[in-house]
Amino acid sequence: MDLLDWIRAIFMKEKMKRTNVILFGPPGSGKGTQAQKLVEKYSLLHISTGDLFRYEIGNETPLGLKAKEYMNKGHLVPDEVTIGMLKNKVEANPEVKGFIFDGFPRTIPQAQALDSFLHSKGEEVSALVALEVEDNEIVSRLLKRGETSGRVDDQNEEVIRNRIKVYSEETSVVYDHYSKSNKSQTVNGLGTIEEIFSRLSKVFDQID
Repeated sequence: MDLLDWIRAIFMKEKMKRTNVILFGPPGSGKGTQAQKLVEKYSLLHISTGDLFRYEIGNETPLGLKAKEYMNKGHLVPDEVTIGMLKNKVEANPEVKGFIFDGFPRTIPQAQALDSFLHSKGEEVSALVALEVEDNEIVSRLLKRGETSGRVDDQNEEVIRNRIKVYSEETSVVYDHYSKSNKSQTVNGLGTIEEIFSRLSKVFDQID
């Protein structure tokens, strides 16, 4: 590494001050509850893909209208549309200390797009943290939630197990992607809300 590269590396490291964490967890893992507590403790902004879609579509933004067009046809919304929404959210909040990305990225192309976007801002993904909960516990939690939530997909065990399968298949490749740079970690998702939060906090406290 020559002097110019060294100076550039120091400069980039200085710019990378924000904490950007990808939070994964199967449906019913309590991820949403934990994300809110982490946001409050570490002054981060929670970015959920579901919330992004609701906002963009509800406000009939250009990206929202494009997403709705695909959804109305029963098609998957292209990555570039979802990533565009995420970029808008990040750009609109330059003052925050960092972000918790919830439910994104779920594929390698999405991860690469996120990496590229953050790199263009002199930043990077700080860590990927996955809440680990065994399948039978997830099924039990969601069936119980389905008694009051009214969600059809929380009331059918076969549907629930398929959702878990899809989650596992989607997240495993992204987990491995960030493992290559020693950024992926798992946290035990069993226990009380405070016990799980304590484990997550220990991980967040160690993020550079």
